[in-house]
Amino acid sequence: MPELPEVETIRSQLSERIPGRRIDTIAVYDEKTVSPLAPGEFEEAVTGQTILAVNRYGKYLEFPLRSGSAIALHLRMTGRLHWRPGSADDGTRFLKLELTFDDGSSLVFGDMRRFGRAWLLPEDGAARRDYWARKVGIEPLGAAFTAKVLEQVLDGRRGPIKPTLLNQSIVSGLGNMYVDEALFQAKIHPLRRAGSLATREIIALHRAMRDRLRVAVAHGGASIDSYRDGLGQRGSMQDYLKVHLHEGEACPRCGCVVVKTRVAQRGTYWCPTCQPEP
Repeated sequence: MPELPEVETIRSQLSERIPGRRIDTIAVYDEKTVSPLAPGEFEEAVTGQTILAVNRYGKYLEFPLRSGSAIALHLRMTGRLHWRPGSADDGTRFLKLELTFDDGSSLVFGDMRRFGRAWLLPEDGAARRDYWARKVGIEPLGAAFTAKVLEQVLDGRRGPIKPTLLNQSIVSGLGNMYVDEALFQAKIHPLRRAGSLATREIIALHRAMRDRLRVAVAHGGASIDSYRDGLGQRGSMQDYLKVHLHEGEACPRCGCVVVKTRVAQRGTYWCPTCQPEP
């Protein structure tokens, strides 16, 4: 599933290309993509509108429209969102949604597994802000996310640290891959009780989270399975993962063999020496 770095890469690329563009046509090829609205209702609400910006909230994208409403979109597991200088007649697979703009360019959404969704948000800006505040937690790359804030968030939590960090209502945008990477860098076992971390460990974890995310953004995200960026290109962060997907290989820090277990129903990679079991 695309995580914060992958979605941020797409946001950045689209921000250079579609704000100020008018949506001349929109075609919904899979009614499930825009449910509960009917395809015709979605098309009527969006056609003729100008996209003002491209925003990101955790793993979600938002496209504010001149009408005051906005299109929200979530790629889920296998969704791809690609900008094209022309129409999308280039063999785009599993096409679900296509927007054509006034300059002839297009934005296409494809999804092999049909989990991705697009929906409309209300015209009331305050209602939209409240919607996102309830849906996603604090932004880990934002200035407001300090080590002190992370300490407050984790204080008193009795569950394991990994599923706590995966909870999008607590910290937004982190998924399985980057939580594994951050915990390894901070030398914290994924089953440590979240509220048991010492201040020095929280500082290390905060630093590791931001570092791994920033490095991933710089490399355009990780193309392990289906992910491609907003221009249809592969990211390269998969070449810089330290433990995730490296089961049976030597730990890059101590040489111990990296193991894989399951935590919160997720495949989890860690080093038994660098991340001692609680």
